[in-house]
Amino acid sequence: MHIEPGVVNGAKLALGYVTGAAGLGLTAKMALQTIRESSLAAFLARSAVTGGLVFSFFQILPHFSAGVSEVHLILGSTLFLLFGAGPAAVGMLLGLLVSGLLFSPADLPQFGMNATTLVGALIALQMVARRTIAPATPYVELSYGQVLRLSLAFQAATVAWVAFWVLWGEGFIAATLADIATFGAAYAVVIAIEPVIDLAVLALAKRLREGAGTFGLLSARLYAPAA
Repeated sequence: MHIEPGVVNGAKLALGYVTGAAGLGLTAKMALQTIRESSLAAFLARSAVTGGLVFSFFQILPHFSAGVSEVHLILGSTLFLLFGAGPAAVGMLLGLLVSGLLFSPADLPQFGMNATTLVGALIALQMVARRTIAPATPYVELSYGQVLRLSLAFQAATVAWVAFWVLWGEGFIAATLADIATFGAAYAVVIAIEPVIDLAVLALAKRLREGAGTFGLLSARLYAPAA
């Protein structure tokens, strides 16, 4: 889902810096909301865990090239359900940054664009969650259809942002459009896998209900209705 070096060059890179800064602002807003709802310690713990998980997802889980980018299993909906939007956003950015610093320094000029893709996809997921999940429904009670919609929202937004950045850098060329279509089709694999993982994780969280919320590591929304 990341933009490869050379796809966007020169002055066009500036747009990524602008949208990346906006993404950081939205992330800060979600982070403050989490701190108000729980505590600073809980927010920091969740962000550290999600950052470590995202870094592992980037470096350990299978990924493959398809069209204009690579297909990664980031498990955005899983992180959202377990830890909440703020920690999930911070964790994604931390995982992306550390992965770039340690293993892919050439990706760092594209950090703003890649950050925009992740945060934008998470915001799309959050909007769908608000519209499709009743406030009285704890996340551990979600159905397959509901988690599928969350996964679709995250992955569709990811593909849309990647397509935007590639078209911004390369223009509307037939070969580029074909590669974007290939990339989008490849994400069907993720959409098939992610809801199953979500349901398995939620089922496990439900069974471990009594001790799972220790130290506020997991989002209160996982087990309780919306405040």
